[in-house]
Amino acid sequence: MIRLLRRRVWAPIVAFLAVLGPAIITANVDNDAPGIATYSIAGADFGYSVLWLLWPTLLVLIVVQEMCARMGIATSKGLADLIREHFGVKLTLLLMLALFITNFANTAAEFAGVAEAARLFGLSPYLAVPVGAGLIWLLVFRGTYRAVERVFLVACLVYLAYPISGFLAQPDWSEVMRESVTPRLPLNAPYLLIAVGIVGATIAPWMQFYLQASVVEKGTRTQSYALAKWDVIIGGLFAVVVVFFITIACAATLHESGRRIATAGEAAAALAPLAGRYASTLFAVGLMNAALFAASILPLSTAYVICEGIGWERGVGRSFRTAPQFWLLFTGLIVLGGGVVLLLEPPMLLKVLLLSQVMNGLLLPIVLVLMLVLVNRRALMGDLVNSRGYQVLCWLLCGLIIGLDVILLSMSFS
Repeated sequence: MIRLLRRRVWAPIVAFLAVLGPAIITANVDNDAPGIATYSIAGADFGYSVLWLLWPTLLVLIVVQEMCARMGIATSKGLADLIREHFGVKLTLLLMLALFITNFANTAAEFAGVAEAARLFGLSPYLAVPVGAGLIWLLVFRGTYRAVERVFLVACLVYLAYPISGFLAQPDWSEVMRESVTPRLPLNAPYLLIAVGIVGATIAPWMQFYLQASVVEKGTRTQSYALAKWDVIIGGLFAVVVVFFITIACAATLHESGRRIATAGEAAAALAPLAGRYASTLFAVGLMNAALFAASILPLSTAYVICEGIGWERGVGRSFRTAPQFWLLFTGLIVLGGGVVLLLEPPMLLKVLLLSQVMNGLLLPIVLVLMLVLVNRRALMGDLVNSRGYQVLCWLLCGLIIGLDVILLSMSFS
């Protein structure tokens, strides 16, 4: 009897742990170096008044990621596979090319974050970037999917450095709570731009491809769909809580003192005299972890997407002999991304980072529309198709994201 009770208690936990991973990793990796810079600037420039934006952002993140996970479970195919089969090779190849350019620029941005964090610790970027790139390559190339996933999940835990930094900053918690539930949208360009940036930093085109590919490679089945949904919800909550504490750490210190910043590294350095050395160090540790984490995932996501779209063999569990294109793409992006950071002067590097932002803005609406068309096809999804009400919600959120992207792009070119 006791053994039966133990089995009933532990069976759901074991089943959830077997499904856990893809959504948590995907949601958290988007808290990368450019994302941390965005949230830090938001807190420094606008204080607690941006906190209410995190809740609609969380809703959008969960809805989009839930659809991706559901498509992976229902079809056992990646998103690029489905786009090629249902929309043709030409569109798929154009998407693959655009995603490669975008993710190359994004990978360079992550290695720029590694260089910035290295300087905070007194290390040379010319040492930190090659060593970081080499460790990333060895981790993924030499590991199995499950081993790599465990390392990535541990990396997610390092993001707890930000909540600790937030508490060390000693914010006014009554004001934090009040601003978190008080919607306000001042009609001025700087606030609108940072509002768009917060949403845009949380949802990127590559995330949808990576999540669905991870669900497929993990082998999640239809009977585990409910557990996969919890993976999405927990991942989204964890990621947004991290953003919440990054914002309040900078709001409580930099905003209160009137200090302006332009990067996440500047935020970490500025926290030392205002919130103490430990808060600053933890912030810098989080930045280094986030940059390396994203610099692992972005090349991996790109390799998955392009190999899926063209029909090449892919997967972390594959050898170089069986999946040469997959590993060449992964290796090439790491080498190119790290090399750009070491070779380009700051003005040119900033242009590369702007290119990544613009390309993300152009790609995301296309990817979301294609997803919504696919997820509504009963012949493809079976019983896991969107309900009518859920489909209306998804189209409304998609329209909101497209509108925000239009604003961001118009401001980028103005």
